[in-house]
Amino acid sequence: MNHPFRLLVLLFVFAGAPRVALACPVCFGNNDSPMAIATNMGIFAMLVIVAGVLGGFASFFIYLMRRAKLAAHEPGPAEAGRHQESEGTAQ
Repeated sequence: MNHPFRLLVLLFVFAGAPRVALACPVCFGNNDSPMAIATNMGIFAMLVIVAGVLGGFASFFIYLMRRAKLAAHEPGPAEAGRHQESEGTAQ
């Protein structure tokens, strides 16, 4: 019984609200209003955050690839010891 009452109240709130309150200024053609400018700035801020996170991921994987390439070219401890022993003996 409580659920239909809430639905009825919600219906009256939406029916009683003026149309201006249900839409943003951009929808009515007022592109220079402070709300429209703030909305655009919020969108740009979110784009900067997303681009920063994606750039961080990309730079981290580039860093890992460079480290893997350096590790592949450097001789390991077993190889370094073997080269030193063969150079020091006269056989």
